[in-house]
Formats: sequence, C-alpha cells, structure tokens
Amino acid sequence: MAARIVVLGNINQDFVMRAERMPRPGETILGDDLRFVAGGKGANQSVTAARLGAQVALIGCVGRDAFGPTLLDNLRREGVDTQHVGLDDDIATGAAFIALAPDGQNSILSVGGANMAVTPQHVEAAAPAIAQADMCLVQFAVPIESVERFIALAREHDVPVLLDPTPAMDRLPVNWHQASILTPNETETEYVIGYVCPDRATAVQAAREIHSRGVNIAVVKQGPDGCIVCDADGCRLVGGYRVDVVDTTGAGDAFAAGLGVALAEGLPVNQALAFANACGALACTRFGAQTSLPHRSEVEALLADRGGLAGATVTALT
Repeated sequence: MAARIVVLGNINQDFVMRAERMPRPGETILGDDLRFVAGGKGANQSVTAARLGAQVALIGCVGRDAFGPTLLDNLRREGVDTQHVGLDDDIATGAAFIALAPDGQNSILSVGGANMAVTPQHVEAAAPAIAQADMCLVQFAVPIESVERFIALAREHDVPVLLDPTPAMDRLPVNWHQASILTPNETETEYVIGYVCPDRATAVQAAREIHSRGVNIAVVKQGPDGCIVCDADGCRLVGGYRVDVVDTTGAGDAFAAGLGVALAEGLPVNQALAFANACGALACTRFGAQTSLPHRSEVEALLADRGGLAGATVTALT
C-alpha cells in the first residue's frame, strides 16, 4: 500500500530568470531566459512525494486569478489530492521571483499572497485526512497559527510530522519541538536555535540541541556533503551524492519529501536519509522547481549507480 502523506504549505507561481551575478542594492542587471514554473514549497513537496509513489493530499490556497487554477490543474495531473486547496477571490496567488546564477545558486524574493489565507479552520477541515496519514509534512510559508494547529492535530492522532523550518517568519510555532523530524540547513538553524552552523562541529552541536528539545530526528542539511542527524542512536553524517548542478531550486523540498516518504514506508533512519539525499541531488540537475523534482525510478537508478541504500556512507560523529 502506498504511503499516505498530507502536506500543509504554499503554492506559488515561480518567475525564474538567469543572471551573471546578483544585483547590488540600487543596481539593475539585465537577466535572460525568463521562465514560468510551478513552485511553492508545499506544492513542490507534494509533487515529489507523488512522483515517489505516495498517496498525497495538500492543504493550501491559491488566488482565483490567471495562475491559481492552472497551478491546481498541474497538481492534479501529478496525482495530488487538492480537495483541501482553497480558491480565494480577493488575494493573488503566491509568487516567487528567482534569479539564477551561473553556478546554479539562486536568490529568491517570495510573495505570500493567497498562501497567507490558509487558516487553522482550513487545517481543521482536513482533520480526517491528517488522522489517516502515515506522515505529515509542513513548512513556514503559511500562517504560523495554521502550522501550530497542523502539528497539534497530527500529534493527537499519533502521526509523525516532518517540519522544514523555512522561510523565516516573525516567530517559531510554539509547538515546533513536537515535530518528529526537523530539517534545517546551516543557516536555518539560526532561526530555530539562535546560531548559524559555519562548520561541521557547530552543525553537530545544533543537531544535538534540537534533539535535546524533543525532536526525535534532528537533521542539519549540509548540501552536497549530505546531512548530519542526531537521534536516539547518536550523531552521524549520512553522505550525499555529487552531481552536476544546474539549479538548486527545489532541492530542499525534494529532500524533505523523500525523507518523509522513506520513513513512512518504514526505512531505517540512515537509509531514509540516503534516499532523501539522492532526491535532493537529482533536483539540482535540472532547471526550475517542479520541473526538476525526481521520479522514483530516477532516485532508484542513482542509488543503484552509487552502491544502493546499503552503500551510503555513514560516519559516526562525536
């Protein structure tokens, strides 16, 4: 039976352009190759989970404008259940304006739009789906009050929650530490526990601290190096997969969805993280957000080429 995943998160229309470098304050730089790509962290994670074979429902909101219905149609084509996605007549669909540098790194300016109209009542309406889920995924691109209710409902029904703590909002959810899995990158740890992780030793410290606050599986992502995890079995580095980087947009979403699906399917933590690392790596090899998200067959092919899940590099950390 397919893993049942419920996602709470944003749905965006992405406007992606290439630039030789990022502009300085007050400077205008000409970009090129403008493309319109479906995006939003919640939508990206939903699409990835569906491509990996999960049964996925998304809670969110779009505007009844030129973009919202098109984004909904795209989600349905990907196999995502959108019955809990609202259409708002008064607020524009969320958008992200992405500048892509030659090395594949990106700078993003995001507008919440209709995503900020997702209320705790929207979450309550999806309670039956949450209660039946094997895993719940959530980020911070919708109102924090809705994130809090989502975590609480999942906990009430003993459903594990994977919390991807991005983008930074005005505050953390009061119950963030009740998430089963937390997956910040090196800079997002500052938002969670107050300091960045410029090196591996600090990242290990951050993972330990997050775990000590009640999170069962604390993960600090390390880009192509993989990720550091701290759980009941201690701290370790699960190695990543080196690929030719085209665009890093969506890589974190692919990682989160891959980890959520793998854990929901019952994989041990180390193997689930190796699977997630492969998902994130593959998302870097193509342009755009949802256009880059991997299918199950691609993930399995990459893993087979690199020695399989059992061949993942796992290094104990002290």
